[in-house]
Amino acid sequence: MLVEENTLNEALNKYFGYDQFKGAQEEVIRNVLARNNTFVIMPTGGGKSMCYQLPALMSEGTAIIISPLIALMKNQVDAIRGFNTDDGVAHFLNSSLNKAETARVKQDITKGNTKLLYVAPESLTKEENIKFLKEVKISFFAIDEAHCISEWGHDFRPEYRRLRSIIEQIGEVPIIALTATATEKVQADIQKNLGMMDAQVFKASFNRPNLYYEIRPKVNVLKEMIKFIKLHPNKSGIIYCLSRKKVEEVAQTLTVNGIKALPYHAGLDAGTRASTQDKFLMEEVDVIVATIAFGMGIDKPDVRFVIHHDIPKSLEGYYQETGRAGRDGREGRCVTFYSYKDIEKLEKFMKGKPVAEQEIGKQLLSETVGYAETSVCRRRVLLNYFGEKYESDNCNSCDNCLHPKPLVEAEEEMSLLLEAILAVKEKHQAEHIVNILIGHLDQQVKNYKHNALEVFAEGVEQGERFWITLIRQSILAGFLSKDIDNYGLLKVSEKGHDFLKTLHPLKLLLILNFKMRMQMKTTR
Repeated sequence: MLVEENTLNEALNKYFGYDQFKGAQEEVIRNVLARNNTFVIMPTGGGKSMCYQLPALMSEGTAIIISPLIALMKNQVDAIRGFNTDDGVAHFLNSSLNKAETARVKQDITKGNTKLLYVAPESLTKEENIKFLKEVKISFFAIDEAHCISEWGHDFRPEYRRLRSIIEQIGEVPIIALTATATEKVQADIQKNLGMMDAQVFKASFNRPNLYYEIRPKVNVLKEMIKFIKLHPNKSGIIYCLSRKKVEEVAQTLTVNGIKALPYHAGLDAGTRASTQDKFLMEEVDVIVATIAFGMGIDKPDVRFVIHHDIPKSLEGYYQETGRAGRDGREGRCVTFYSYKDIEKLEKFMKGKPVAEQEIGKQLLSETVGYAETSVCRRRVLLNYFGEKYESDNCNSCDNCLHPKPLVEAEEEMSLLLEAILAVKEKHQAEHIVNILIGHLDQQVKNYKHNALEVFAEGVEQGERFWITLIRQSILAGFLSKDIDNYGLLKVSEKGHDFLKTLHPLKLLLILNFKMRMQMKTTR
């Protein structure tokens, strides 16, 4: 469908009251209306939902929007209905509906009234729904929160992996996949799984310049949170916790301390969750204490702070959750409380899972630890993780840039690290390199006879945590690269080779505890 520029702008104004598009929205919408497969990677607040809502309203038939959360569907359906006189224009189909309500939804679709149907992946797999959708005109499929498809994504859901086969059963129609967070590996996994390698990819910058990032040590965390919130009175904020129990505990403590706060997690009934969400949107409460589910698709632009009581399991999760702050382009403060004990708890929790899942979980967690412990610009680390280069060394909007930590001489250590990687022909991951350097004789080191290498146990004094930190900083500084497609194998870059040829003084920003500093001094 070819659409004139003025026609598209008229439709935008008619349906949503806006005068102009944001970022790449117009290009994306034109691609969808041309019935092409489309992949959109756009940060939270970038206007992803418009990319499928407007073409759905302009197209013949019903667009099927696959969405992971009932609360998200309700929020989006209410928003669309708010711009239209006919409530039948948008519906959701999920387990919260009774038989009569489901019949009403199907009736509106059959009549051609419904332009957007939000469906949970579990509902889409039901035989009765597949049969019904085969009989109606579908304009396109939109897969929201598409990172759920990938095992490397931060919120993997197995039912998302079945979507392609179900879509094929219903009929060959275009697909638009959308996510706020996707590394190159996750992006490739999504496209391959959906059979849309031909899709045009629209990727916006991951940089959110209005957000301030800070990591604080997890000491007196409740007291620190209360102090922070009281310094920002009457501001809306979200506090994320990893467990329901902790959500309840934190919400109760805030309430006792005179802060208008409510808990939100999957253990609460649907009515309570909907009511809590509405109270937050209507500013009857200032703070929501929640598990990670809260905030996906919540259209509240003036969230002024996001606090993580617990470190998230992945940088994708962290980026998406912090992205719920400052969606209006104004101030957003992102504070995370970090303790390595939390990482150990998460590692212990992973032990009951399948081996492949454990490996993926460990790698994702390792990146999160690297971010938490780094002393270089946090914005630079985040953007680097998503394959985007941040040119400046100082963003003036994170704790590390505003309060720089001291530099540490690391010439000898860098040289040893690079030599160890080259000694094993660049065919191993970080964990194996660290084991060689600290002299840990595990099964893999024995199998490869790497205990016979000259570098074996040469870094034992510095210890495991030091070498893990140095590897992360070396990747950021460009001395190493990580081959993600090949299990995260470490490769020495051209810059790394040049360094070995012309050894020169090198200072890196390394977070070292007192013991590490003493060890480094004694080894010189």
